[in-house]
Amino acid sequence: MPLDFTAIDFETANPSPASACAVGMVKVRDGRVVDEASWLIRPPLGHDAFSEWNVRIHGIMAADVEDAPLWVEQLPDLVAFAENDCLVAHNAGFDMGVIRGACAASYVRSPDYRYLCSLQVARKTYHLDSYRLPVVAMAAGFEDFAHHDALDDARACAAIVVHAARRHGAPDVDALADLARVRFGAIGEPAPEHAPSSVLR
Repeated sequence: MPLDFTAIDFETANPSPASACAVGMVKVRDGRVVDEASWLIRPPLGHDAFSEWNVRIHGIMAADVEDAPLWVEQLPDLVAFAENDCLVAHNAGFDMGVIRGACAASYVRSPDYRYLCSLQVARKTYHLDSYRLPVVAMAAGFEDFAHHDALDDARACAAIVVHAARRHGAPDVDALADLARVRFGAIGEPAPEHAPSSVLR
């Protein structure tokens, strides 16, 4: 099987995992980037306050997402882009938590995906003082990107996985996980109970 996956990264408006305000995605086919997508997201009601700390990190403010689609409106586009790929993210627990949290807050079912964490892969691939995304990306030969820009972070994540696969001699993500001794995760859950019928899909 070829090295196929979709790298994904989210930025959030505040500490709530449901507060996705931007997403970046990079599609990889046979170890090469073939498509990219990114857009702003208006977080679900109740999770839409922008904290000063988060704004300082990514530079996205409430005014920037006023006309952006809500999570429930853009989720089909995310799923259409990722298709049936394995998702890859750096510190994937955070990004998968965003999908779960935003879906729960929007009363929609979380899509079913398996995922691989490039942070875990990096720890089994490189000997570094830090495994933060910029440091690992540099080790993978991907430098000078805008950290905390969702699309750039997804590009960096994709570069890390492709580079790590080459170092391990892995032809696909399954082989990479096996050789690096890293487990896949999975998301997907039923819609929350007592959701308003108007928003269930």
